[in-house]
Amino acid sequence: MSEVLANLLYSKEHEWVRIVDEHRIVVGITDFAQAQLGDIVFIELPELGNAVAVEESMGSVESVKAVSDIYSPVNGKVVKINQTLESAPEQINAEPYSTGWIVEVEISGKDALAHLLTPEQYGSLIGAGE
Repeated sequence: MSEVLANLLYSKEHEWVRIVDEHRIVVGITDFAQAQLGDIVFIELPELGNAVAVEESMGSVESVKAVSDIYSPVNGKVVKINQTLESAPEQINAEPYSTGWIVEVEISGKDALAHLLTPEQYGSLIGAGE
């Protein structure tokens, strides 16, 4: 069963969001997503300073099964990237909610997080607990 953490928000595209402060969030892919992908062997990270837009690709993850886009859950600018993933992408499989984080984004707009799912809503989306 996939882990859904109570202190995070989620996108329908299977990214998680941890709020750092009112201007910044950390983004990664969910436990459900990494399990669906299988062993991750490569990640294409966005460039530092890149503008990102809701539901647009900001990078990709390559696994032994497939290549999948990483979609931005918000509008904003990439202010930090997890460079450890370039040499150890398997961290996404091992610890998707901690060392497997992907980027930190400075968000644009006061309602930037309003469309994201609660843990309960995301759990229902993926059928967690069934």
